[in-house]
Amino acid sequence: MTTQYWLVKSEPEAYAWETFVQDARTAWTGVRNYAARIHLKGMRPGDKVLFYASGGPKAVIGTAEVTKPAFPDETADEPGWVAVELKAGKALACPVTLTQIKAEPALAGVMLIRQGRLSVMPLAKAEFERILKLGSDK
Repeated sequence: MTTQYWLVKSEPEAYAWETFVQDARTAWTGVRNYAARIHLKGMRPGDKVLFYASGGPKAVIGTAEVTKPAFPDETADEPGWVAVELKAGKALACPVTLTQIKAEPALAGVMLIRQGRLSVMPLAKAEFERILKLGSDK
């Protein structure tokens, strides 16, 4: 199977990058948007993920990997909601801000710009790689 690429968003007050790194793995729970749920159901082990902090500077700050596909979200009050397990990767050398993403022509189609409130979204491989490049040491 081909690797897929994703971006997940979290408010630092709810689940910070530093906490994720400390935990090493986490169940990505609490997603209550139907479109995001569809994306969670599409995630497979080995898929690559960018972690976006949606509070403060609003920036992609690290990488992760899907380690367990969709399973029932135990934090949900009703059936049908799912979570995936993610393994923390590395912090980017330089956070890639939303402003940078919006200014980058190669990223004009990213859902982060078009559907800013969506908490889980797919990325094209080229978009994922471009964000990584923007976040590397220059």
